[in-house]
Amino acid sequence: MKKTIITLLAIMLAAALGVCLAEETDLLAQIQERGYIIIATEGDWAPYTYHDENNVLMGYDVEIGQAIADALGVEASFQETDWDSILAGVEGGRFDIACNGVSYTAEREEKYNFSTPYLYTPSVLVTREDNESIQKVEDLAGKKTANTISSIYAGLAEEYGAEVVGVNTLADTIQQVIQGRVDATINAKVSIEDYLKEHPDAPIKIVQYLEGDINVFPVQKTARTDTLLAAVNDALQAMRDDGRLAELSMKYFGADLTNPD
Repeated sequence: MKKTIITLLAIMLAAALGVCLAEETDLLAQIQERGYIIIATEGDWAPYTYHDENNVLMGYDVEIGQAIADALGVEASFQETDWDSILAGVEGGRFDIACNGVSYTAEREEKYNFSTPYLYTPSVLVTREDNESIQKVEDLAGKKTANTISSIYAGLAEEYGAEVVGVNTLADTIQQVIQGRVDATINAKVSIEDYLKEHPDAPIKIVQYLEGDINVFPVQKTARTDTLLAAVNDALQAMRDDGRLAELSMKYFGADLTNPD
């Protein structure tokens, strides 16, 4: 009898421990228990994420991040940081998710789990208005470009032989081009167009339209994010089904960029 009781107690303890461990490792459960989801974003890359004239954080990714939080039944806690810290923070577990126009690449998929795609955007090659030496990406060989170092745009410029000068924001990037410190930049078409809308006299020009990017939301690459990722995908699908995703795209980009075609 004594051995039976000890055995039963051991089984109950193991079961309880298993439940506790499961709760500790399931990120969605942790988020819902704490009552908020930690979202990494730059806050300085319009129209994805930026501050309006009243210094209110807004943008396409900001509104989607808020909608995801609403779908999870929690608050959205946006943590603003520079681009190079965003993915590292997700990988290390500092942030639950990143909402910052992150593009899919096979290399990134080795480090992060991704949501389903939610935006498809082309990129562009930009030079100073009076620059005639660069007409296409092949002309970047031996030239300098400005980009955040870990961005896909920096990687693409390097593939074509450019030396990448690291910057932190889109505004810094454009200033590097205007001041002649670099020869060009590769960046998101929608961001360059938004910049030109706000600065119509900026002496820059788009010289080439490039292949489109697939935007996704990254989370930590571990089984503990499986339920979170499923919930995020459900939220995105609901927004796609009821038209909110397309409406936000029209609001911020002036076109529906939520489908691959």
